[in-house]
Amino acid sequence: MRDLVYLDSTAIVKRYIKEPGSDTVRMLFLKAYSGEVSLSFSVWNIGEVLGALNRAKRIGRIDEEAYLITRRRLLLETKRMMKLGMAVIAPIRTKTLIDTWRLIEKHHIYEADALQVATAKQLKAKLFITSDKRLHEIAKTEGLKSLILEKAQPP
Repeated sequence: MRDLVYLDSTAIVKRYIKEPGSDTVRMLFLKAYSGEVSLSFSVWNIGEVLGALNRAKRIGRIDEEAYLITRRRLLLETKRMMKLGMAVIAPIRTKTLIDTWRLIEKHHIYEADALQVATAKQLKAKLFITSDKRLHEIAKTEGLKSLILEKAQPP
């Protein structure tokens, strides 16, 4: 089985909106398409990314047309990658939520961040990708190999 790389919401956004770290995410998607790795994230991340895209539209970073195109690309690419076995989209299970609660109390973090770490651990991801420095440190504390995008070199 290919190594599983977990992308948090900040990493997924970089696939669709050019930001520092986008080149690294692009390389990861190319590796997934070539069969070198499998990408993973939680179904929760899709909602978070849609929210980030909507916010970008609302504040004028992208216009309505770019928003609709980007939204469509996210949803179609996610569906295609799942069908081709290149991506694992984890459901939210009771066990995941219970692990999330422990992480919230231990690290004093937002539920969505804790959910991402808990999901990556349950999936046994070989690598956790984020652009959130604090989440990067928490992921490492929780035993995950983590890569922070701003300082990242393509893996």
